[in-house]
Amino acid sequence: MPDPNINFASFVLSLAATAAVHFGDRLEPGETEPGPVDLQAAGQMIDILAVLEEKTRGNLTAEERQLLETILYELRLRFIEAQGEEKRIITP
Repeated sequence: MPDPNINFASFVLSLAATAAVHFGDRLEPGETEPGPVDLQAAGQMIDILAVLEEKTRGNLTAEERQLLETILYELRLRFIEAQGEEKRIITP
């Protein structure tokens, strides 16, 4: 029997959390510095969420749609900001 706590919102949030890990947000126990940034992997997670948004259009509740739109907006903004930071680090 499926776990009743697993729903569309928890699925979307787990994908967003994976993207956050790729942005370097995850701290391992005992560490004080964020993990490595992998913009390609973060971008792939954003693309997966965008496909999910496209394929579920018209089939979500208002709350689910708003959650997905908000997460995509925030992750896309974060991606653009991270690209700028990466360029500042590489370019003298």
